[in-house]
Amino acid sequence: MLAVGFLFCVGWTLVTVVVDDKRKVPTRQLLALREFRRLLYLRFSSQWADGLFQTGLAGAVIFNPERGADPLTIATGFTALLLPYSIVGPFAGALLDRWDRRRVLVVASLLRAGLILAATIGLLAGAPSGLLFLMSLMVLGVTRFMGSGLSAALPHVVPERNLVQANSIAVTLGSIVAVFGGGCAIALRKVFGEDDYGSGITTSFAIVGTVLAVLFAVKFERGKLGPDQVDEPAGTFMAVARGLFDGARAAWQAPRVVAGFVALFAHRISQSIALLMAVLLMRYYFTDFGWLKAGLTGLGEIAAFAGVGIFIAGLVTPKLVDRFGRHPTVIGALLLVAAAMAGLGLPMTLPTMLGAAFLMFGAGQVIKLCVDAVIQADIGDESRGRVFSLYDMFFNVTQVAAIAVAAAVIPANGHSHGLIVATIVFYLLGVVGYVFASRRDHAAHVV
Repeated sequence: MLAVGFLFCVGWTLVTVVVDDKRKVPTRQLLALREFRRLLYLRFSSQWADGLFQTGLAGAVIFNPERGADPLTIATGFTALLLPYSIVGPFAGALLDRWDRRRVLVVASLLRAGLILAATIGLLAGAPSGLLFLMSLMVLGVTRFMGSGLSAALPHVVPERNLVQANSIAVTLGSIVAVFGGGCAIALRKVFGEDDYGSGITTSFAIVGTVLAVLFAVKFERGKLGPDQVDEPAGTFMAVARGLFDGARAAWQAPRVVAGFVALFAHRISQSIALLMAVLLMRYYFTDFGWLKAGLTGLGEIAAFAGVGIFIAGLVTPKLVDRFGRHPTVIGALLLVAAAMAGLGLPMTLPTMLGAAFLMFGAGQVIKLCVDAVIQADIGDESRGRVFSLYDMFFNVTQVAAIAVAAAVIPANGHSHGLIVATIVFYLLGVVGYVFASRRDHAAHVV
């Protein structure tokens, strides 16, 4: 955890230099807000555990010498990682707009610690991959409550005019901490071994981050993180049943949110295809290239390059939005990734794929930060949790579907120029769709 603290300190310094704007609270003052810092620490603890658990599980199933992994198995693994975000979405949204979010974060963290322990025991016992996927579904399903809760709670601890800035700090550094957690998993597998036993010991370390998240969550006062108002039926069942519909209605009534969803839709489809290709290429096609390594270490390198891209995106996004506006920033990010996939993805070598990962995840983070800020600004607190949960559900269903389709046509070694071209096409379609969706926002302002 000292390394996590170091990352935070570095992030604080760099964000302060680049993001400060005279029209906003200076970043140092923003980070001086005790409740905001506490929410950051909670997010860091949770995302470190999440990164470690997911990477440990991926290593256990995909890069474990005791188990085999074909495209279908890998696609199933991605489904196990993404499906909870879809299944839990409607429930998380309704309950986060009904229950005290502090209590949700505490209970979810405790439950996740227990489930991680169960998954660890399963790995140590050599449980079949199907059972491990089921355990991961439960762990990540609970994690989804925490992610939606953290996003919905942010406007309660920072001024509204600083939401883009606060998101840049929280989401960007949180993503880097998650990447660091994945790196910890890779290092721990080197220490304890890459078989089932070593994988089990590795994933058990995620309990540490989850317990720390509990300790940070309990320090918030009751009701501090919202919701301020409860716009829900008296019965919990009806609240859950209505959550998805209300979230969709609230999002549709906010034109800027709809436009952002279109951009993210294109990005998530392309990113999903690229992730499946990256895993197969690292597993079966790439070989070591100088100091660059293939295999699980290669995926760690991709995560590192992606993390740097995400970090830089967090630094520059507020400046880009202030300088050019949100619409040009999102369109520029989509076009940048399309160009990156053409120039760096198509050669399909290990070094160029790392460059493509840097730009894809960096530009994707720019889009996400813009969309998160729009949701927090344009959606009322009584519906914000449901919209964030709808957001998670919709885009993770998209990712699962994209991976499933790609798995059906991709070669066993992942080498496919056609799928790279498909990602480029989706990014360009995203630009067109975003422009058309944005016209609705412009028409609303004219009226």
